[in-house]
Amino acid sequence: MRLRSLLCLVLLAAPTVARSAAAPAPADTSTTLATLRDEARALRPLFTSKLVNSFLDGVANLPSPGPRAISFDSSRTHFYNAAAFAALPDTARARHITRTLGESFYYNTRYGSPLAYARPLEILAGVGFDARTKRIADFGYGTAGHLRLLAALGADIHGIEVDPLLTALYSQPGDQGVIVGKGNNKGRLTLHEGHWPAEPALDAAVGAGYDLFLSKNTLKNGYLHPEREVDPRMLVHLGVSDTAFVRELAATVKPGGLVMIYNLSPAPSPADQPYKPWADGRCPFPRSLWEAEGFEVLEFDHDDSAPARVMGHALGWDAGPNPMNLENDLFGHYSLFRRKR
Repeated sequence: MRLRSLLCLVLLAAPTVARSAAAPAPADTSTTLATLRDEARALRPLFTSKLVNSFLDGVANLPSPGPRAISFDSSRTHFYNAAAFAALPDTARARHITRTLGESFYYNTRYGSPLAYARPLEILAGVGFDARTKRIADFGYGTAGHLRLLAALGADIHGIEVDPLLTALYSQPGDQGVIVGKGNNKGRLTLHEGHWPAEPALDAAVGAGYDLFLSKNTLKNGYLHPEREVDPRMLVHLGVSDTAFVRELAATVKPGGLVMIYNLSPAPSPADQPYKPWADGRCPFPRSLWEAEGFEVLEFDHDDSAPARVMGHALGWDAGPNPMNLENDLFGHYSLFRRKR
């Protein structure tokens, strides 16, 4: 699935930390892996770092996951893989819907190409970050495709999500655990479900000692601090104060470790139209808070719109029957912090 319209950008930007799970789409017959390989070729001329080129090289080795049967209840709060669904009582199974998901949903879910992570990775490479042997957390990962590519480079990568659908989707042998890449590269992929850091058990499972804590399209100012009243289901609810969250980040990354918030957003709504919290991609935590909690501010709300639009063009977001107007409706911002030693 390519992001080719404002609607798709909304899906890309939708909160992955406090949302009601939507029903998965029916099985696809697309050649998703072939599309990802085409996208990797289109992106390659845009990036010069070894990190991103190795990340894109890994697309050639992504496996076909095969069809996945996922069952869910009418509330869309409980999801089961085939084995877990078969273990339910007959009366419970009768109240569930089952859909079979294919390659497209496995790699893109509702949020588009995992290769859109190439741009934040290029920025990180510019400050000397190399994923090999590094411990990385992705807050609100949305889809495991990019996590698998990073693990194949040798990273120990942890994805954090609240969506129970993803727990059911990525539950087969080979989805998590040791991931083998090219040459002698061998990393590990671990997925966590729940509200971090509000849930103590999850906080303990995620642990600490990270070289990088990354969040893309989740920690947006509009999601945490909307300027207008909005349906709470459209927001991200951390379950802790801003100060407690940033303080936990300081405890989670190593001294010298990085925290990056990278957001893509559409244009804000005019005053006479419904408010879009996902359109405010600024950092939700003030610079003074980061500094007070022991971080060096490397970049704060840096405008990354021009490179984001170049990437969007390479990924075909401005093509097809519902093209996005990249110049007027795609904006990028990032903030980058380093924990002081």
